Amino acid sequence: MRTGKLLLFFNIVIMIGFNSCSTIPKGVTAVQPFEKGKYLGKWFEIARIDFKYERDLNNTTAEYSLNTNGTIKVLNKGYNVKKREWEQAVGKAKFVGADTIGKLKVSFFGPFYSGYNVIAIDSDYKYVLVAGASFKYLWILSREPNIPDEIKTKYLKIAEDFGYNTSDLLWIEHNKQQ
Repeated sequence: MRTGKLLLFFNIVIMIGFNSCSTIPKGVTAVQPFEKGKYLGKWFEIARIDFKYERDLNNTTAEYSLNTNGTIKVLNKGYNVKKREWEQAVGKAKFVGADTIGKLKVSFFGPFYSGYNVIAIDSDYKYVLVAGASFKYLWILSREPNIPDEIKTKYLKIAEDFGYNTSDLLWIEHNKQQ
């Protein structure tokens, strides 16, 4: 009986911890106003701070579409250069608060969510800077497989001003050989 109560206590503590975690790094702000409808569609990953779920991937893209329940379907694809095969992950995203603020949480693993925050976007929704839940996660995305130098410079400056180490960014190759 004591073991059951202890296990229940730890489960409650863990769930409170997951639900109270910040979805955006301290001092970083999500854009507003944000237009969900304009954001949907395909994005090419231009740069990222690499992490285990995207390691060895190039030709990476993210595609966002609306689910019938109001959440956003997330389809990430990339070519694993070591395994020589395409990989994909399907997840869902939900807004944290109003859908007019680019602050979301995304899940690829059941009930576990992490921050997905649009911290810079151009007025035509062609280029975006996305932050994760901590300074370990950052992406530059574009509607095309490349980005103009002036946008790259602008987004690197924004990221650095927020406190990101942009020298950690991995610049993604997009080619049609795979």
